[in-house]
Amino acid sequence: MWRATTCGSPRRSRSNGHWAPVPERRRIVVFGDVIDDVVVVPRGPIRADTDTASSIRRRAGGSAANTAAWLGRLGAAVDFVGMVGVDDLERHRELLARSGVTPHLTGHPDLPTGSIVVIVDGEQRTMLTETGANAAMTPDAVADDLLDAAAIVHFTGYSLFGRPDDTALRSLIARAKARGVLVSVDPGSAGFLADFGAQRFLSAVAGADVLFPSLDEGRALTGLATPEEIVARLAEDFAVVVLTLGTDGVLVAQNPGENMVTEPIRIDAIDTEIVDPTGAGDAFAAGFLDQWVRTGDAAGAARAGVLAGARAVATIGGRPA
Repeated sequence: MWRATTCGSPRRSRSNGHWAPVPERRRIVVFGDVIDDVVVVPRGPIRADTDTASSIRRRAGGSAANTAAWLGRLGAAVDFVGMVGVDDLERHRELLARSGVTPHLTGHPDLPTGSIVVIVDGEQRTMLTETGANAAMTPDAVADDLLDAAAIVHFTGYSLFGRPDDTALRSLIARAKARGVLVSVDPGSAGFLADFGAQRFLSAVAGADVLFPSLDEGRALTGLATPEEIVARLAEDFAVVVLTLGTDGVLVAQNPGENMVTEPIRIDAIDTEIVDPTGAGDAFAAGFLDQWVRTGDAAGAARAGVLAGARAVATIGGRPA
């Protein structure tokens, strides 16, 4: 075991604020949404009340499941906990297993698998969402024995949005922290954050170590405008804040303890043809977590995340091809 005060190694001692990784723990537990995506890329402006020629592809998705799939493809040891419609149970188990994920899926007898129609317009997307069986998923499904072997547990804001009670999520964070397991959170949706409430969200995820907001999500959470202001504010509450900025790259800020927020580090984006931005943030989180659990270097992990995100935007759908 080794320690460092400001290099970003992924474990903090409660007594001194320093971080030290635990080498024997490498497993990453991801829980949350599983979705069937219908990805639509129009070949021209959408015309009302008539046809628009388009590329239409059906892909397995869901922000949390996408991150798990990218982690598995990158070679990480990853468990995924989620819920689908019972008729889709074996299909989604097989799809996750193909990406190297150990699936822990439950089939809901009544609710269908969640679905999203994703309409892609260059770097922008419009998403029409039905949460389906994801609405019945609870953080209590993450068993203690999974946490006992984990280095990190990761989830997205979709595990909170639309729920009347945050108790189960708070309990999961407490169970993870009691075992020395790190917690990382991707807010997931600026629109749903606005509906849910920024302060309620921040309160519900209190105790998490890593936050992966997009620029729009960072603005929704803080009410601030510039990336530098946003990461400085959020780093008061999280040990590592990784603000994704699309084609402008990534901004990383760290708080090694006692509110000593480090100077943010900017990591440039990689020039690549954008076929479909769906899942780019999920792939980024996977690349970051895979590298961070190995090295404890937040800047190097962000570079690995940028590389994974560039791979994601070059293919249709949110998971590895």
